[in-house]
Amino acid sequence: QVQLVESGGGLVQPGGSLRLSCTVSGLFRPYTMAWYRQAPGKQRELVASVGSGSSTNYADSVKGRFTVSRDNDKKTVDLQMNSLKPEDTAVYYCNQDRGGDRSYWGQGTQVTVSS
Repeated sequence: QVQLVESGGGLVQPGGSLRLSCTVSGLFRPYTMAWYRQAPGKQRELVASVGSGSSTNYADSVKGRFTVSRDNDKKTVDLQMNSLKPEDTAVYYCNQDRGGDRSYWGQGTQVTVSS
């Protein structure tokens, strides 16, 4: 059974920073890990991903502000978010994609950017 547990969300002022972390139980090293987010009334969207070889991919809206990283020994994937904007407000979800229909999600963590 794969479990993903996120932590690190919260309330931050515009321009501030937050670091999200996701801890995975089960297999970790071979799989791409990603962060998604879903704002109220909007579809879930990919924020950033990091492959098994640590190649990264970012949504245009977060390039230069967010950094995704993974630690294969600790089985964690982090999302460092800097220069946060109100439009970054959303529930952030950790994802492990094993291909086909094998995609696993965490429970989500709320990020609110507001003054």
